[in-house]
Amino acid sequence: MDSEKLNEQWARICAQVKSYQDIDASQVAAFFSRLEPQAMSDSFLMLTADNDFIKTWVEQHYTEAITRALRDLTGVSYAVAIAVDPTQEQRKSAAASAPAAAATPVAAGPAPAPLTAPTPAPIQAAPTATAEPAPAAFAPAQAQPYPEPSWHEPTAPGSEPSAAGPSFEPPAPHAEEPHESASALNPLSSLTFANFVIGESNRMAYSMAVEVAESPGSLPLNPLFIYGKSGLGKTHLMRAIQNYIKETRPTLRTVYVDAQEFVSRYSEAGQAKDREKSSFKNFRTYYEQADVLLLDDVQHLQGKEQSINMLFQLFNTLTSQGKQVVLSADRAPKNIEVDERLKSRFYSGGAIDIQPPEVETKLGIVKSFAREHCRSAGLDNFTIPDEIQMYIAENSGSNIRELKGAVNTVIYRLIYSDRRDISIEEVRELLANHFTGGRSRSLSIEDIQREVEKFYKVTHSEIIGKSRSQSIVRPRQVAIYLCRRLLDLPYGDIGKRFNRDHSTAIHSSNCVEERLKTDRDTQEEIEILMKIISELD
Repeated sequence: MDSEKLNEQWARICAQVKSYQDIDASQVAAFFSRLEPQAMSDSFLMLTADNDFIKTWVEQHYTEAITRALRDLTGVSYAVAIAVDPTQEQRKSAAASAPAAAATPVAAGPAPAPLTAPTPAPIQAAPTATAEPAPAAFAPAQAQPYPEPSWHEPTAPGSEPSAAGPSFEPPAPHAEEPHESASALNPLSSLTFANFVIGESNRMAYSMAVEVAESPGSLPLNPLFIYGKSGLGKTHLMRAIQNYIKETRPTLRTVYVDAQEFVSRYSEAGQAKDREKSSFKNFRTYYEQADVLLLDDVQHLQGKEQSINMLFQLFNTLTSQGKQVVLSADRAPKNIEVDERLKSRFYSGGAIDIQPPEVETKLGIVKSFAREHCRSAGLDNFTIPDEIQMYIAENSGSNIRELKGAVNTVIYRLIYSDRRDISIEEVRELLANHFTGGRSRSLSIEDIQREVEKFYKVTHSEIIGKSRSQSIVRPRQVAIYLCRRLLDLPYGDIGKRFNRDHSTAIHSSNCVEERLKTDRDTQEEIEILMKIISELD
């Protein structure tokens, strides 16, 4: 089978997999874009992935869906083999830069005729006719939930620490820590790449996190710095990295810690210094023995000079030894008030932001969470009506926790009222005080556009038109800035309402932010407009 025909068949298979209700199409698009078909016969399909992570993940999570799609399209049971071709990504990049026509997917039609498979190109690993079984849960069945390591001897509630002071015993070098239980009591192990919903707002951060999980300590993504507003999935990605490494490389020691907890432990070590001279050494040893250090909410280090200095030393030690560091914050590194030495380290690897999710991504999150909730509750035949799922996606803000809370509320209303349907009016009343952003608020893009137009005395057609006159560009940029500031919407959604793309909306908002730093006129205009808009009903 020639390569063009083979790619057409693969496109049909991908489309068929995406059509299944139990499959997340965005996940399939992300992973299958990293696969290439190599050979196909009457009962065998050979695929290659560009690295071991993609190969293993597809084998564990999508082989059954691929064989199902082949069976539905052809009526034949296929064996699917996946191997690694490390040159694949380089060839794709070269092909993308060359003037070549893209292959067009073919709509589903008659089953492909059985053909003799050509000899596949040499690849790194020998193929396996069937996928390996998914690995066991991270912890043995009898394991108890593993708490974060304690930095003092346990005491009874309300009692004082012993006179001897806190005890800081470092773990043995590279000793594997007990795995967190996958039980409902400790849901952190359920934060994986498989249940992270991918969209345009987080695709790059997701891809970079996957690369780090597959090859911890490798340049150029060491360190990896993920930033964005609260509730957008930063911690999910960090825990997914941790859980994947624990599953695939159990000999590596991962340490996850929140910055506030890091400061607290450092303070405890300082308080014990007079009584326990090894306290600082044990504190430092604990982190230096990590193969992967994940530090969440770095912005909480602001103003903690001694903790910042300790992190700087740990950072240098770990990265110089080829150990992986992953950090997250609710703002860009440049906006975190820490020592410039540390700030420059934050930017020395990969720094990527997660934007507020667009409606399509939020809808995917709603569907994913509803399926998981119903599955865990034993409600396999229970579903939330599609129009209700869309209502939640459209009216919620960017915070994923808020989104999931809305899904929970609707599900429990249906369960406890013993019903299978609910109207939009009922949901609107049920969630009236739930959302903090999104369309549920009375304020809209149209409201902001209207007030800006009146203030600057320009028409609506001018502000969304093509004019580049400064008298039009200025109010347009101000309107886009205010939409971003006052409405919890992604740049792409805002740009569409101004007939602009995502990058233009970002540029407009950034221009206003820069003028606000030094231009008094802009400061006064924004202040007045904010007051006017805040008084709208």
